[in-house]
Amino acid sequence: MPNRSTASEPVIRVCVVYAPAAREVYEVALCLAEASCVGDALRHSGLLQHFSERDPHKMVLGVWGRRVGLTHALRDQDRVEIYRPLRVDPKVARRERFVKQGARAAGLFVKKRPGAKAGY
Repeated sequence: MPNRSTASEPVIRVCVVYAPAAREVYEVALCLAEASCVGDALRHSGLLQHFSERDPHKMVLGVWGRRVGLTHALRDQDRVEIYRPLRVDPKVARRERFVKQGARAAGLFVKKRPGAKAGY
């Protein structure tokens, strides 16, 4: 775990996570000064150099699933997440899956009890 603070400062441990594609996750554990923010964690993680196509000011960031900005103050054991943009709207994707699978192979009507009424 890289140490980014001096011995006299209190230290917090944070983790920066980025998944540029499905089933591909980069995770960097850091020790930072107690007064660090999300921007500091991104700079020290080194992930911005590997993914230079992303502008840090336009990125959507979060801490433990809650959206935050670059100046959000970090606490010990925080998990900073870098979100990638959605390629397809989840509602549209679900609708397309339903059409592809067919009405009888998806949803509530997949497993029907013998002798049950329609829809149960």
